[in-house]
Amino acid sequence: MRAYAELSPSPRTIMTPGPVEVDPRVLRALSYPILGQFDPEFTALMNDTMEMLREVFRTTNEWAYPVDGTSRSGIEAVLASLIEPGDRVLIPIYGRFGHLLHEIAERCGGRAVTMEKEWGAVFDQAEVIEAIRRERPNLVAIVHGETSTGRVQPLDAIGRACREADALLVVDAVATLGGVPVETDAWCLDAVIGGTQKCLSVPSGMAPVTYNERAERKILARKRVERGLRAPGQPNVEPAEGRRPIQSNYLDLAQLQDYWSPARLNHHTEMTSMLYGLREGLRLALNEGLEERFARHRLHESALVAGLSAMGVALYGDPSCKLPVVTCVEIPDGLDGESVRAMLLRLFNIEIASSFGPLKGRIWRIGTMGYSCRRDNVLHLLGAFEAVLLRHGVKLPAGAALQAALDVYEEG
Repeated sequence: MRAYAELSPSPRTIMTPGPVEVDPRVLRALSYPILGQFDPEFTALMNDTMEMLREVFRTTNEWAYPVDGTSRSGIEAVLASLIEPGDRVLIPIYGRFGHLLHEIAERCGGRAVTMEKEWGAVFDQAEVIEAIRRERPNLVAIVHGETSTGRVQPLDAIGRACREADALLVVDAVATLGGVPVETDAWCLDAVIGGTQKCLSVPSGMAPVTYNERAERKILARKRVERGLRAPGQPNVEPAEGRRPIQSNYLDLAQLQDYWSPARLNHHTEMTSMLYGLREGLRLALNEGLEERFARHRLHESALVAGLSAMGVALYGDPSCKLPVVTCVEIPDGLDGESVRAMLLRLFNIEIASSFGPLKGRIWRIGTMGYSCRRDNVLHLLGAFEAVLLRHGVKLPAGAALQAALDVYEEG
């Protein structure tokens, strides 16, 4: 019989757009004893989590809770619960994850109408508003922070236009929640999906979502209660007349809402340890202060960008819509980008990311998110990146990157 080695993952400096390093206090919370999912002590933790999520999402919505699964589970739960077969869905695409929204919308039976922007830029809100007025969609789905290109899409005017057109606005804020302002109520966002493994610095495994009464009305019109859970004479066990039930059982917001409500109608076994971790990550974010947290992300982004610019490498994309928590660097012509990434990992224990689709092999992506967004990480990366590029024959001004970053920190 084979003897397996004790688990001992290597310590890494993770500077990708996710997952990122996890705060040690979150790791400690993950180790706490298991409680039963209907233990009053545990349901009190569920209520705490909902309350803190409302603050982080900046909303007064009644419903703000995590879907158990990675960020994609939250996206799919929201779209599957809101898109009925035949619904017209407008999807503005400016990177990989806009294409994902398109993919999921079609699988839900939606009639997708897409508009595309060249990767590296975002939409002028007027372009999207014009499309909303022209296409009259039932739902608009859009990415807030596109990690594949390092861009962030303005949304405030789009949300108001959706209200005027009586369209629901669903926003993928997986990359921005907890690191960049996400103004759910002020921007008139009807449903928003966040991620744990990025700016909140919690392991992947839960997808925080929030949605308002406009979205809830459509969800409840499609509600079906599992046969094995129905009590005699229970009302609202089948969808309203003429409405299609939500096609997923696990990713059904109507049933999840019952589970997170005071009724605690059983849906699945809650991910106890992950909830501990999420609650601790939210507590840390709120204790830091959201505005202070946003400012911290901007500071370390500025130091990183200053260092890379002083090094002489080219940054990718339109700087006017740069995502503060992801910096994209063009790979110099003739250089093997994967060789650079491999050497950073092998010699310095630093991980950065490549990209996808049309940007595969063209850019590196460097994340400054959550607990990974620290001065020591930025300085370590700049020094190591310079050394690795020099070893690959790139001519650059040695030492300039660290000095430029230090100038930013001294000013900041």
